[in-house]
Amino acid sequence: MKPVVRIYFVAIFAVVLVLAAPAGAQQAQQFSTRAPHAYLIDAETGAVLLSKAADAPFSPASLAKIMTAEVVFDAIRTGRIADNTTYKVSEHAWRTGGAPSRTATMFAALNSEVSVGNLLNGLMAIYANDAAIVLAEGFAGSEGAFAASMNQRAAQLGLANSAFVNPTGFPAPGQKTTVRDMVNLAHHLWKTYPVMFSRFGLPEFSWNNITQQNKNPLLKLGIGSDGLVAGFAEGEGYSIVATAEQNGRRLFLALAGLERDSHRIDEAKAVIAWGMTAFDKVELFGRDEIVGEASVFGGAASRVKLQTREPISILVPTGGGENYVGRIVYQGPVGAPLDKGAQIARLVVYDDERVVRQAPLFAAEPVGVGSLTQRAWGAIYELSFGWLRGLMADATAGRG
Repeated sequence: MKPVVRIYFVAIFAVVLVLAAPAGAQQAQQFSTRAPHAYLIDAETGAVLLSKAADAPFSPASLAKIMTAEVVFDAIRTGRIADNTTYKVSEHAWRTGGAPSRTATMFAALNSEVSVGNLLNGLMAIYANDAAIVLAEGFAGSEGAFAASMNQRAAQLGLANSAFVNPTGFPAPGQKTTVRDMVNLAHHLWKTYPVMFSRFGLPEFSWNNITQQNKNPLLKLGIGSDGLVAGFAEGEGYSIVATAEQNGRRLFLALAGLERDSHRIDEAKAVIAWGMTAFDKVELFGRDEIVGEASVFGGAASRVKLQTREPISILVPTGGGENYVGRIVYQGPVGAPLDKGAQIARLVVYDDERVVRQAPLFAAEPVGVGSLTQRAWGAIYELSFGWLRGLMADATAGRG
């Protein structure tokens, strides 16, 4: 039996969500992993299910190729390049990441022309270093210039604790990432580029008459894994960024600092299994459901109803028994006129420690400009009570 949700509206700007456990239910236990760094989220809700040294930096190794892929994906999406754009394999790319390097390679021939699509296949399925360098040189002119693009995109995506020096992840001073940043990056790729993202799950890739199996150690384990990248850095151990889907639930996971490849596989399997079974999904609001109201300044109405556009759910430990608080947060006063469907606010749901879900809220109805008298009363109201909304918004922001 899943937890029952009771919702109480206790103030203009806040709702309290109480999740009551069924009689005899057992509380889900926090998972313990031997991975020094671990971060696990639910794809649909964004809920953080497991966090351990999530912001401690480590060398990304091949995990950097996820950021390389993002730069190329973004360039394709914005029309700067296309899947059939071709780049030449330079001597530097061939010697540093090709057959002579004895590292992961797609065996692209020196001076040959390779399409962006095939370079991405090599990068994402077999972690090919020659593919990464050819993409970098072809797109930006050099590895250094491409790394600048990587860092620019990382900043735009809010990856505050990552810095990239090259597209391959080869050891370099200053190159770092965190498991939180890697999971957020992987989640972004999945949401933003679903078709291109699927290349991470290619079972094999053939080039230059050589066929290689996908290097992701989780793909053939029957746990629903269908992408991303594993890495190894001398002195820092084994890492992985992975995603898996079972029965309609998708998780994103990053682990780092493990001593052995077998530990990486075992821990990833165990964390994913726990994440899939230790939580129940509870729908708080359905599609187009009214959640609350927001104050309107200068409008024909002083308030506007707020509704969802998609269902809003959270994950709770199996058995429930935890209390959650939701707040409707917006920058106000909201000025008239307002169109129906305008995004005005967000619902922020948190427990005692952290934010567990944020979702946008939209105007359920249009609000026209009010009369002179209505605008005057609105001004008096804001002078009297507007500060209260600001205090509540600040308090909610501080809980993230």
